[in-house]
Amino acid sequence: MSKKFFLLVSMLGLVVLLSGCMNIDKPITSESEGIWDQYFVFPMSWLIEYFAELFGGSYGLGIVIVTIIVRFVLLPLNVKQLKSSRAMQDVQPELKELQKKYSSKDANTQQKLQKETMALFQKHGVNPLAGCLPIFVQMPVLIAIYHAIMRNAEIQTHSFLWFELGESDPYFILPIVAGAATFLQQKLMMAGSPAGQNPQMMVMLYVMPIMITVFAMFFPAALALYWVVGNIFMVAQTVFIRKPMMKDKEDASTGGDKK
Repeated sequence: MSKKFFLLVSMLGLVVLLSGCMNIDKPITSESEGIWDQYFVFPMSWLIEYFAELFGGSYGLGIVIVTIIVRFVLLPLNVKQLKSSRAMQDVQPELKELQKKYSSKDANTQQKLQKETMALFQKHGVNPLAGCLPIFVQMPVLIAIYHAIMRNAEIQTHSFLWFELGESDPYFILPIVAGAATFLQQKLMMAGSPAGQNPQMMVMLYVMPIMITVFAMFFPAALALYWVVGNIFMVAQTVFIRKPMMKDKEDASTGGDKK
């Protein structure tokens, strides 16, 4: 979990770094050159404009629709992430037993621990990297949306609800909602599992929402809007996916008997 947290911090740091680089001052058009502009930024800008036109020129609604589309595209990866997370939580008792059994720090013992840990993961279908994959896939999308906003004057200067898309939310409403939705989504994933007693998981439960809130305070409100819509989508997704998963688990534990 500490590795996942470090990865998340690194990737968010990469967003901050790349947000200020890669032709950020050059307008994005169909004539823009380079793989990044042609295949990431311009298509994202075009999509936002396309859906904005369908909704009376509202670029805010265009961003909402694009966000939902992105989340549906990432849905298979997120389902896999959720299942892997549940499986990882379920094997925690056995994993702790292995760690006690091979508590010695010598190289031979640690090698045995690693081997049996991998065997345990394979037995229960746990993929430690599954939780990181959606993060990796989402980073180019996140940066592309930022560039699409900042390099398209019409999107950047458009007002939606109480905020201007190219400026940070003056009332910090979007950052707070984004952080709250992140907290709720993680809380739902941890509910009824041994992870609720895992100190590292508890740290992630509170640190990630704080990080998202702080970042959203300084980024353009359009990016915060992407986070809000995406996180609310994730909450709904977690509820709908986790419910049948928990039912299957209860059926397995009771042998399918109904009383």
